[in-house]
Amino acid sequence: QVQLVESGGGLVQVGGSLRLSCAAVGRDLSEFHIGWFRQVPGAEREFVAAISRSGATTVYADSVKGRFTISRDNAKNTGDLKMNNLKPEDAAAYFCAGDLRLGTNRMRDIPSYRYWGQGTQVTVSS
Repeated sequence: QVQLVESGGGLVQVGGSLRLSCAAVGRDLSEFHIGWFRQVPGAEREFVAAISRSGATTVYADSVKGRFTISRDNAKNTGDLKMNNLKPEDAAAYFCAGDLRLGTNRMRDIPSYRYWGQGTQVTVSS
């Protein structure tokens, strides 16, 4: 059974930084295309960033472009989302998602991801 597990959430001040990590249990993370999504209560889950299996392709939501960086180290079996210059509107539960077969044109699409983590909370205080 495959599970994705997020870590690294927490409380940070406006303008601060956090690094979220995604790990896989049951399968090497290097096999997955990885996406990060976020959700606040009462709202739909939204796309944040995604990276292809090789790391050659990255995609970002306009709202985080230039502030967030998605990366992966397949040798270490890790996938990270580095978040800089955090704003109050970045506060949300962040979810790591993965799929084994994902075209680059579908990386923003929630239904394209088969595997999901339980989420990690990011709180931004002003």
